[in-house]
Amino acid sequence: MLTPKQLKSILVEEGVLSEKELELNLKEAEKEGVSLEEYLEAKKLVSQHDIYNAAAKHYKVAFIELKNLTIRKDILLLIPEPIAQTHKIIAFEKNNNKLKIAALDPQDLEIFEFLRKKTGLEVEIHLTTPQNLNDVLKQYHKGLKAEFEKITEKKATETTDEKTGDKLKELAEDLPVIRIVDTLLEYAIIENASDIHIEPLEKEVNVRYRIDGILRNVMTLPKSVHAGVIARIKILSHLKLDEHRLPQDGRFKVVNPEYKVAFRVSIMPTFDGEKAVLRLLNENSQKLTLEQLGFQNKPLEIIQRNIKKPHGMILVTGPTGSGKTTTLYTILNILNRTEVNICTIEDPIEYRMQHINQSQVSPKIGFNFATGLRSFLRQDPDIIMVGEIRDTETAEIAVHAAMTGHLVLSTLHTNDAVTTLPRLSDMNIPSFLVASTTNIIIAQRLVRKICQECVESYNLDKNAIKELEKQVDLEKIFKKLENEKEILPGRQKIDSLLFYRGKGCSRCNKTGYKGRIGIYEVLEINEEISTLIQKNAKTDKLLEAVEKQGMITILEDGFIKAKNGITTLEEILRVTKE
Repeated sequence: MLTPKQLKSILVEEGVLSEKELELNLKEAEKEGVSLEEYLEAKKLVSQHDIYNAAAKHYKVAFIELKNLTIRKDILLLIPEPIAQTHKIIAFEKNNNKLKIAALDPQDLEIFEFLRKKTGLEVEIHLTTPQNLNDVLKQYHKGLKAEFEKITEKKATETTDEKTGDKLKELAEDLPVIRIVDTLLEYAIIENASDIHIEPLEKEVNVRYRIDGILRNVMTLPKSVHAGVIARIKILSHLKLDEHRLPQDGRFKVVNPEYKVAFRVSIMPTFDGEKAVLRLLNENSQKLTLEQLGFQNKPLEIIQRNIKKPHGMILVTGPTGSGKTTTLYTILNILNRTEVNICTIEDPIEYRMQHINQSQVSPKIGFNFATGLRSFLRQDPDIIMVGEIRDTETAEIAVHAAMTGHLVLSTLHTNDAVTTLPRLSDMNIPSFLVASTTNIIIAQRLVRKICQECVESYNLDKNAIKELEKQVDLEKIFKKLENEKEILPGRQKIDSLLFYRGKGCSRCNKTGYKGRIGIYEVLEINEEISTLIQKNAKTDKLLEAVEKQGMITILEDGFIKAKNGITTLEEILRVTKE
């Protein structure tokens, strides 16, 4: 990235921002603790393309758009990967006596001179964007299959897991095995995978990554390497090498200048050997705002109003892997001020947060959510976050904490916001306590976002509309779109609305999707709903009151995002109608 000094002179001199605008944005960036470049991009004030295009004009070099460029492997490899990563430079074209380089800093003269001497070619500098450059850097890691074929071709034909501890340690320290595991971890980080599955079959080992919530096959390894790979993961996670009959859990970190990723490891015995699942937690990931998570204006106002309350419960609900913890951490980050004491009891601690007292449950020694919560109440807390309300005891303590002047944040496993209320009653919490302590309930799912590099629009045909009507109440959804001013009242029909999808490109691995965002419903417990809870009203009565309140449901929120080109109708139906 450009230095702050470089950036200031470029933006002002090239007329991208005035001096006054620059100073204002600089102050805001400092307040948020981010660089000026990151701040301008996050707020969509100036794009990366505009910044680096202006920089190219400023330094009188050419600007190059790399995203649609196919670079020959022999040209790419003229610059070794460590140098390309460290100096953020890429070789993209070469003729008889000239090597064309894409860089982020045109003043890194030392590296350009080094390349001139190393290649014997005249170096021509072009400027590109960090996004462009990072996409091309991934080309060093293309051909995972070829990489593994090289690593595994020298391995013995068949081995079993029934080995002594010493023999397994020897296997785990075998160089090809270390390279297999390192490569698997590195590719998972580069591909933004959330989980790695290493699954033994009868004659081979299947490796799958979960990317944007969907499992994908990435590699099949020979069964001969299975024992060594599992032993290597056990060594990294400080687990027992010679234990093959019992499940084991551990964790380790991978840290380098580019990333800091924690791996949570679960090893489970299966019929064909031990299966390993590794959950990736990126500790460098930037703190998100509620807007970035995907909350619409109206639900956002409800959340902001309720998190300012000094006591009560904020509950986030949804299935496993629906982003509940991320939502809670985002709310905690807003509430994290020096004048409040925040305590969390989690299983496990997924992200470390400064100035927050985080504690992890340990059932082996009897330290569960209930005992941790009870202890935290003696620690003079203002805000408490409980990872999950799983049982009556935890629910009782959480409700009483909310009633006695604490703000309590927690998660539950229910399908929507309304069914959370009967779920608490099922845990033997008196209905008057549920009514008086619950502030808001947020229900959520995660959907894949359309890849913006290959997005296209289309209209629904008659057959598609008929199929859609079988699954959802289109009339009701249309009414909500009108109420939320997403479409013009009475003027638009479903077949005239534009929807969007991704055609599939190299950037999104031909899937049409890149990244994920939440779809939500936010239920505020107002006087009417509170009265119904106290009367133990049935779910259908609660739903009527919620509809009257004008709550946007998960499905309706999904349709708004599909209509605005953020996700697809297929994706909304996949996560809401499963």
